[in-house]
Order: sequence, then C-alpha cells, then structure tokens
Amino acid sequence: MGYDLKKVHEAELEILKEIDRICRKYNIKYALDSGTLLGAVRHQGFIPWDDDADVSMTRKNYEAFVRAAKKELPGNMELVMPGDYRGGKAFFDFTPRIIYLNSRTREDSGMMEFYEGKLNHLWVDIFILDRLPESRAGAEFAKFLQKAVYGMAMGHRYKLDYAKYSLLNKIFVAGLANVGRFIPMKLLVKAQDVLAVKDWKKETSLWYYSNYQPDYLYVTLLDDWCSQTVDLDFEGVKLMAPKGWHEVLTWVYGDYMELPPEEKRVPAHSDLEIEVW
Repeated sequence: MGYDLKKVHEAELEILKEIDRICRKYNIKYALDSGTLLGAVRHQGFIPWDDDADVSMTRKNYEAFVRAAKKELPGNMELVMPGDYRGGKAFFDFTPRIIYLNSRTREDSGMMEFYEGKLNHLWVDIFILDRLPESRAGAEFAKFLQKAVYGMAMGHRYKLDYAKYSLLNKIFVAGLANVGRFIPMKLLVKAQDVLAVKDWKKETSLWYYSNYQPDYLYVTLLDDWCSQTVDLDFEGVKLMAPKGWHEVLTWVYGDYMELPPEEKRVPAHSDLEIEVW
C-alpha cells in the first residue's frame, strides 16, 4: 500500500466535519452512508482498513447543501458536480463529491488529464435519496430509466471498461454508450435529474439512491429508516446517521457486526499512491 492510511483518514474526517458544520449551520440533514456508517456503528470511526468516505442526503436536503456549500467550503475543498467535467462534456458518474485539494491520489495520466485533475484527489461522495414508487412495476421502471441514462452517459467517459460485465451486459452497455455519444452530456445530466425527482411529490414510503452506479440501484430504504437522523460517535466527534441505521446496515450487509476474513481487510484503493499534505 503506497500511502499512510492515518493521513487519509485525517483528510476525510476534515471533509466530514466540514459537511457536518455546514449542515448544522443551515439546519440540513445528512447521514453517514455505506462503509462510513458501518464504521461508525462497529468501530466508532473509520473501518481500520477503509480508505474512502460517503454520506447521503434526501433530495431537499441535498439541494439546500449545494447552495450552502458553494458559499461555505474552505479553500482546500471543492464541490465537484456531475456536470463539471470538461465544461459539461464528459462523464465520470452522477455522484457529487467534495474533493480535498491538499491531496494527490494517482499519477498523472491521460485519464487524469481528461478529467482536468478533478479526480486526482481524496474525496467524500454524496449519494442522493429520492422517492421510489410503491408498486414493484413502478419501482423497477424508475430504476430501469436510471440505468438507461447511466449507460448512455458512459459514451462520454474517458474509456469504457467492460471487464466486470457479462457478455449480455457488455452488449447492452455498448449499445447504450454508442447511442449516448450522440446526445450532449449536459442533456443526459438534466435527464438523470428529472427522472430522479419525477416521484418527489408522491408521499411514498420508499427511497432509493438515484445517483448510485447501476450495480447498486437495488438498495431500497424505508422512510422510517432515513427521513430522520441521530448523532453517532465518529473518531471523537458526533456526526449524523440515519435513525434506522440498524435496518439500513442489516439490509446492505446482513450481520454487519461480523468482521470479514483477514485476507479481505484491505483498502479498496490499495494500488494507489496517495499523498496528503
């Protein structure tokens, strides 16, 4: 591993604390998410071998946060939106993120140049929770539309990597990406956003992460779990978590208190050379 994990955690904690400061100042709710939430519950901080951090927000809170963050973030952090790459002409994913400018995570390369250096930093991802139709057919259709837009947006990526796809999915993704190349990226960003909020006015009890990668769109949460927050201890500070953190973690991880086998306790980005200053 080409970096000091303690320094990585310190930088990511600095971002999390800044998110928390802004949200409390403007009465915005956020929640620790994914492995960061698991770390809060199981380790009262980062999972010792984890090297990234995530938060989630419901749509209304996310929109309020974006407005506040543009005014409030310090000079060593920047909010990068999905439409910010190459003047809105390139695609990486639909996830907004706060990057830590006093860091460098990859060697300079064609990919880093393509994304104008915005991905060459540590960051905290922001996942957006949107309403999902109650009916199974409606929910599956909403997710299908998101997958279709994501596939078309892949046509604007630096490079398409088909390694993780089955033959059938390779054909599906390649077809969508080829169509997407002829659709302006700004229009696809707008389409993803419009489709994500199309059920916002419906008082359904279901939520989903509308800007997740297609592989994770299966995650569905109940309103009781994620519409309210509680404070959890995290590296000596109090950070917000979903009120139903137990239900969320059980849904995603099963027996979340059980540690993985020793050989799997490795950072997700252990092949990177990360500098933090």
